Amino acid sequence: MNDLLRRALADARLTEAGLAARLGVDPKTVRRWVSGRVPYPRHRARVATLVGRDEADLWPQLAVPSVQMESPAVEILATYPHRWAVPRPVWQQLFQSARHEIGVLAYAGLFLAEDTGIMRALAERARGGVSVRILLGDPDGTCVAERGSDEGVGESMAAKIRNALVHYRALRDVDGVEIRLHDTVLYNSVYRADDDLLINPHAYGIAASHAPVLHLRRGEDGDIASTYLESFERVWAGASPVA
Repeated sequence: MNDLLRRALADARLTEAGLAARLGVDPKTVRRWVSGRVPYPRHRARVATLVGRDEADLWPQLAVPSVQMESPAVEILATYPHRWAVPRPVWQQLFQSARHEIGVLAYAGLFLAEDTGIMRALAERARGGVSVRILLGDPDGTCVAERGSDEGVGESMAAKIRNALVHYRALRDVDGVEIRLHDTVLYNSVYRADDDLLINPHAYGIAASHAPVLHLRRGEDGDIASTYLESFERVWAGASPVA
């Protein structure tokens, strides 16, 4: 029995059936969670948000030990089957938690640009001294044209980037924010806040929103997260500032 979850539901005045309805799952699934089964990461994040608790408060057995081996035992913190399945609070918390650096590598990143709350968080972090670097695809580049063809959306991909650039215009006058355009084959979209990364691997013919997402944490040089950070820097070095 997970008494922590049971009490949290009671404090939030949520019934098992009510929580199931909010999450779009079967009430029997919630009953299993209360009985002790651990939910999938995407459900844990949403449950914690709904009851106003941290995941570690509800499932302390999942907390990473404070004393670890020389090489971090856990690099992949969570997985999501699709980018659209990542709860919005996860994106919000990612960027709001940054103390030194935020990085975005995508072709369009339109879902972020259209989110006023996230755009505000990026601006606030930049004003607080955080370096914010945003890499978008060159809408006139060959790689974007090929990606649009691969996904069967044609020129829509370039149009999405131009639309995103209109939204990102509000950040261009904020000190600490730099936006560049790249013309590279994008194998993964990268969303970074210091040592935490959300990686969106791309799959041929599949829109990025339908591809999975990995939540990684950098522990030391040469680990999984470091590989993606190196890739980000390579793209950044060859990209052109937005005119």
